[in-house]
Order: sequence, then structure tokens, then C-alpha cells
Amino acid sequence: MRKYLLLVVLSIFTQLSIVSAQTLFTAPDTVCVRQPVKLNSTNFGAQSYYWGFCSGDIDNAPLGTNMGSAGFNFHTPGNIDIIQDKDGVYYGFVVNSETREFLRLNYGNSLGNIPTITNFGSLTDGLPLHPTSLFILYDKTQQSWFIFVSGGYTASESTLGRIDFGHSLSNPRPNIANFGNLNGLFDGPKGVFVAQDANAQWYGYLVNRNSNDLVRLDFSYNISNTPISRNLGNPGGALNTPTDMAGIFDAGSWYFFVTNRASNTIARIDLGHTLDTLTPNGTNLGNFLFRILAPSSVSLNRDCGKIYAYITDSSTGQLISIDMPTAAGPYNSIDYSVIGGMNFPSSISSIIRDNNNLFAFVTNVKDSTLTRININECFNSSIRSFSEVTPPVYFYDAPGLYNVYYVIDQGLPTMQVECKEIRVLPVPPIAININPVICKGDTIKLYAISNTANHITWQSDYNADTAYRFMDSIKVWPDYSYDYHVELTYANGCIIDTNVFVKVIKVVADAGPDRTIADGASTTLGGPNTTLGFGYTYTWSPVTYLSTTADPFVVATPPIDYTYTLEVALAADGLNCKASDTVVVSINCGDFNLPNAFVPSSKNSVTNKFGILNQQVAQLNYFRIFDRWGNTVFETTSPTQMWDGTYNGKEAMVGVYTWIADGFCTSGKPIKKHGNVTLLR
Repeated sequence: MRKYLLLVVLSIFTQLSIVSAQTLFTAPDTVCVRQPVKLNSTNFGAQSYYWGFCSGDIDNAPLGTNMGSAGFNFHTPGNIDIIQDKDGVYYGFVVNSETREFLRLNYGNSLGNIPTITNFGSLTDGLPLHPTSLFILYDKTQQSWFIFVSGGYTASESTLGRIDFGHSLSNPRPNIANFGNLNGLFDGPKGVFVAQDANAQWYGYLVNRNSNDLVRLDFSYNISNTPISRNLGNPGGALNTPTDMAGIFDAGSWYFFVTNRASNTIARIDLGHTLDTLTPNGTNLGNFLFRILAPSSVSLNRDCGKIYAYITDSSTGQLISIDMPTAAGPYNSIDYSVIGGMNFPSSISSIIRDNNNLFAFVTNVKDSTLTRININECFNSSIRSFSEVTPPVYFYDAPGLYNVYYVIDQGLPTMQVECKEIRVLPVPPIAININPVICKGDTIKLYAISNTANHITWQSDYNADTAYRFMDSIKVWPDYSYDYHVELTYANGCIIDTNVFVKVIKVVADAGPDRTIADGASTTLGGPNTTLGFGYTYTWSPVTYLSTTADPFVVATPPIDYTYTLEVALAADGLNCKASDTVVVSINCGDFNLPNAFVPSSKNSVTNKFGILNQQVAQLNYFRIFDRWGNTVFETTSPTQMWDGTYNGKEAMVGVYTWIADGFCTSGKPIKKHGNVTLLR
């Protein structure tokens, strides 16, 4: 069965808090009532996130409700587990051992609902005989759900099957593949566990109730393969009529916990850093002061930096919890006695968090009923939960001690959980900047004023007037958005450790480098550092000789030296932030500037004539154009007169023509040049 949960405690950074370092987050020890609490995760690469601000605490004693048997179609239910699909719907799956049936329980969007039941029967006789264990997994590569089912009371009927649901657990017609008894190694297989190791290969494990063997399944790189089975024997002699097994990855190593019916004990199997070991170690952990009696199932759940094993006793109907800081121990056990009318329980599911409540389900063999186990939330936070990496600001409305949970990769072997208890004290009067915004280059006064505070300390030196470090206000001028840290302490023990986040609106104008262009040429203005984006406005001045004036990049064709200015502005958060930059365009009249082709038939006035483009020619001695036979087809002494492509009143022939020009720039510099031009039609 799928038997692990990780409920992760959050990374908290509050505006009024004592900050303490965590692995997945930083968290306050103390805050005040109705004081904003801002949580910041330190992990941004997870597949899923869950924040619970006033969540049920797995350390608390669970409650139980027997939901009866009506409508569930249970007939000697052998195993149950629950999971949430990617569409948010919760599903449970149950196998009936005696009737060889596979059931799906649809809880909708809450595990507090009464589920609707789909009975798939034996899946066209593909389901193992006397099914007793199941395990649910999701393959990210195939984006598909799979459920492994083992069954068989004796070696002759023992088999392993895989049910393929495809992309959704709502699939009305799942397929099944029955692998049979691989190499004849199965003998009452129980406690199926399948996971992908760090080497990307899939491995499965199960224990044989009758032979006390641990069997490994190698699927290679594709979970859809038929596995190769290996008998790893009885590691350390720790297995004694095993009834269930749950796996977990902890502190870089894989562990299995096994319930032993014959010896009323729990065994731990250590696989080491990978799942492909051939020599696992086994340790019998004992009966935990005789609390373990005829154990039938086990689930592993991670919470508050510890691991919790929940164990059901089939004959006594008791629920036992074993908590441990790591899978290697030490161990502390609690007996919760009979909860929710458990009646010869055969299996307990994983514990899943539904919003801020924790749920698990137990199948009861004697009366074929279902028991729901839950640990409920509190209602003193302004927001109950959030499922993205960065949650919104929230607060607590009453003094007290609250647990906050942060969960990443819920339901996966990479799942991590941490929790933090936050003490909430009555808030003292305080006035503080709330999300101030400035333009880059401006100065702002930050304040944290409280008449009852014993001490006020601004702890950030960046672009701040440190002479006011121990005052209730301080001047700052950050160049970029920055959190300014301030701490206030009070006689009642409330320590307000908060940040005032100053948002800096950064506007950059880059008109581009100064440049020199040929007389009559064009150039594109605007540099790569200009701030681009929605809401920004761009203004060029002066407006003369520009293609446009409202874009970050424009084309300029000035006849003389010009200086252009670019102003960039952004109106946001009630401010109008601006920046400007200039570019000098110098004109070099040291050469004639002419195109190398023109099309007289074009309707474009720029390309249908050929002539001198210079703007700073003071005198043109001559400008002559010759055909390939040396005939003069056009000549002028006017710098602005151009050839229209005719000769003797007729269209000149298509081809290459030679030109020569001679004159003086306005600076008095003589210029002379010849070249070719192609006439096109």
C-alpha cells in the first residue's frame, strides 16, 4: 500500500516576529494578535506546495467515526488507500479479499464527504485471487496513474497485478495486467511498495506472509515493464509472518517498516541510499511495551520534523502511533485504544491533508465497515490554507499557541514537511509603514512607532542613515527594492521582528551612444538598457527629423549635428517616476552619399529617383551620369536635382550606370567621388 505522508511546516517571515532558521523556511517564535504574517518559502523547485496556517496537528489525539457499511460494497475488505488526483478530486481504493473485487471511492473535493462507490469487480478476472494489498503511484514521465495489487493466501494462488488508469483516476475502464507469480517467489504477498530511485529506475518490494521473505521487483526505466523478481530472504531474521509494509525515504536512505503478526512486533528494514540493494539489513524493533498485538497494517507519515507510524491491531481494534525524529529512531509509542468503532481492522490508509484537516481511513473486516479518522483544524487564522509557493499575508485573531504546516511534494517520495509553533501575544499599539513605494533616487522616512516598546533597532544599513538606528524612524534611499529590518521589544515578552519592504520603481532611459553618420544618412536611436514594458511612456525631443517620438527606438535623419533626449516615465503606485538620457548625432560631410540602385517606375518617392542625398553640400560643381557607352544621360550643378531615369525624353535602359560628382561642403571641405548605380524597372 501507499504508506507515507509529509506535512511540511512553513517558512514564516512576519512583519512582527522573532525569526528562527529552519530547513525549508524561516519562522517566528512570537507574533502579536492581528499582526501581518508573511511566509516565504526557501524551496522553489517542488512539484506542489501546501500551507496550513491553523492546521490540525498530528501530535494531537485523532478522532474517529464509523461510517457503517451501507453502500460501500465491502466484503472482507483487505486493503485501502487514498490519494488526490491532479484535478483535486480525492479517491480511495479498496480490495475485497473474499469476493475478489476492486472498488473505487470517489470523495469529490473533500475527504469529509460520503464517497460514491464504483465496483470494478475482478477486472475480467485479471485481479489477483484474494487481493490483500494495493499501492497507488503516479508516473510523471507517462503522466499516468498505476495501482499495484498483490493477492493470494497460498503460494499456488499468489500473484501480482498492475491496474493502469491512464491520465486520470476517474477512468471508467482501467486496464489490468496480471504478472502471475514471478519466478514462483510470491507466497502470500503483502505490503506492496513501488518507487523510482535516484537513478530513474523503478523498483518494487513486498513481503511474503507465509515464507517471511522480502521480494524485490526490478522494472528498469519503465514502470509498465514486467518486473524481474528477486528473493532477498529474511533480512536479519526480522520478518515473522509479516502482514503489511510501508516505505519511506529519510536522511538519504530508504527504510521499510513491517508489521509481524506472529511475534506481535514491528521490524525495520534498512536498504541504504538506493532501492537496488541486494543486501538489506533487518532489525526487530519489538512490541513497544506490549502495545503491538496482532498488527494488521502500518502507514508512515511525516510531520513536524518527525515520522509517525500508525499501526492497527486486528484482534484488539486498537490504533497505535509511533513517532520518531528519523526513521532510524529513537521511537516513542502511544496507544489510542479503539477509535471510530474499529472492528478487526485490516488496513489503514495514508494520512492526507484536506485543506487544514487530516484524514485517514480504516477498513474493518469483521463487520465490513469503514472508519474515518481525522485530526481537525483550528479557526483562528484569517486564511486557512494556501497551495502556492508564496502565500498571502495573514494574521491570527486571538492569543494562543498555533501550529503552522508547510508541505512540499505531497504524496511523493521526495515529500518534505516541517512545522513551527507560533506563540501569539496581544498586540501592543504600533504605527509602521505599510508597503511604501519610491522612485529610484528618492529618499523616504521609514517609521515603526510604539509608545510602549522598550527598544527599537533598525538592523539594515543599506543606503540608510545609521545615526538613527535606535530611533523610531530612519531615512533610507535604496537603489532597488529592499526589506529594511526593524526589531521592537516589549516588557510583556512580545518581540516584534519585522521588515518594512520598500518597493523601488526603477526607470532607465538609454538613448544610445553618441555617433557620427554620413551626411544624408539615417541612424537608429535608443540603447539596450532602456526599461521596456507595459505602462512605460517614451518621449524623444526635439521631434524634428525623427521617424516617431513615442517609441523606445526611433530613426533619425538630421541634416546637421543634433542632440536628442529620451525621457522614460512610469506611473505606478501613485507615483510618476522618470529618467532621461541624451545622444549626440554628428554629421560628417566628407563624402558624397548616394544609393546604389533605384527604380524609376516605383511609386515611392524615395526610391524612384537617383541623386545626391547630402544635406550639407554648399556648392556642386557637377554631377554627371554616363551609360556604358560613355554618353552623358544626366548632369546638374544643383545638389537637390535628381535623375528620373529618362534619356532624351525616353525611359533609359535597365542596367548599370556610372556617375561622378564634385563640390564643396558647407565647411569648405572639397569632396569628389565616382561610382555606379543600377537602374531597375
